Amino acid sequence: MSQNPTPHISYFNADACDLNDFKTLIAQTTSKDAVSNACDVQSNIPIYDMAALRPLLNDPTKRKQILGEWAQVLMSGAGVLVMRATYSDTTVIDDATAIYDDIIAAEKQESGGKSDHFAASGANDRIWNSLQKLCEHTPEIFLRYFANTSIAAICEAWLGPNYQMTAQVNLVHPGGAAQLAHRDYHLGFQTADVSANYPAHVHDLSPALTLQGAVAHCDMPIESGPTKLLPFSQAYRAGYVAWRRDDFRALFEEEHVQLPLSKGDAMFFNPAIFHGAGANSSTNIHRMANLLQVSSALGRAMETIDRSKMCKLLYPHAMTAKQNNSLSAGELSGAIASSAEGYSFPTNLDRDPPKGGLAPETQQALFTRALDEDMSEKEFGQILDQMIENQRS
Repeated sequence: MSQNPTPHISYFNADACDLNDFKTLIAQTTSKDAVSNACDVQSNIPIYDMAALRPLLNDPTKRKQILGEWAQVLMSGAGVLVMRATYSDTTVIDDATAIYDDIIAAEKQESGGKSDHFAASGANDRIWNSLQKLCEHTPEIFLRYFANTSIAAICEAWLGPNYQMTAQVNLVHPGGAAQLAHRDYHLGFQTADVSANYPAHVHDLSPALTLQGAVAHCDMPIESGPTKLLPFSQAYRAGYVAWRRDDFRALFEEEHVQLPLSKGDAMFFNPAIFHGAGANSSTNIHRMANLLQVSSALGRAMETIDRSKMCKLLYPHAMTAKQNNSLSAGELSGAIASSAEGYSFPTNLDRDPPKGGLAPETQQALFTRALDEDMSEKEFGQILDQMIENQRS
């Protein structure tokens, strides 16, 4: 009979996170034997030479072996890998960069200058939905840019087939400050309280729904501030509630690593790895990366639901039930959860920016707020219509 079995954890609590357990986890090293297809290992991060591996991806047997190795690295290995020469010809990178520069200039002129919720105004420029905007601007360049077998392979390695691509360009100017350590989408974009309300097994599953990547649009020496990473930290199960703690962030600053990238290289990582953009301490490097956020095909509902219509139909009845006390707050909450959209994404972040966190208000939050504020049926409908319009691409 097992002695002192590991207790079952139903929910994670930030106060219960153990920094020593975390230190033990990140003290691991990457064995070259475990990454036999890598050409090098630097700071525990496997480096893959895509000039050599690209032809092997056409062989079904070798392809599965390479993809299996990548998945293992992302799940239980370092949690991050670098693909050198992801683009054998960087001409298309330059072509896309020129278009992105034009888009940034045009959007600044339209808005009077803007940044985003990840950096102070002026520290960087960001293009939300750079995927669609590049396609709309010059479809031929979009075609050549994403006709990339290396990127397709790493997406398949982590997510399987039928994945969905999204992208956002980030341009960090000289003097741009570093980000604090964090985890990424999905649970990383929720507030601490919201994350803690998801059961532990959802914390385990969330990283498998998204792959994070960055395509270097210029050479990125360390002084330009390439991504700071803490290898193996993605394996810390409670990381989505731990990453905001000061002691975990302090350890990240002590132990993180950075790797320089060349134009046309790409870095891909498990969204649960502790990471953050580095400070651009250069005087002349405007660091541009196309941040790829690739989603699993499996995170979808089975049926198409007109939730906005349902909200409008239900609202007057919910208001009456609240006023008459015929339904408790918990009962109303259950009805709202079964009708209104409970997630902020996907959305158009140009028109629908986050409020009070990293995510915009949801239909469910609006419905609840409207009841609390005794909002009229007409006003609720108008705000709901505006929310839907803001989410359109």
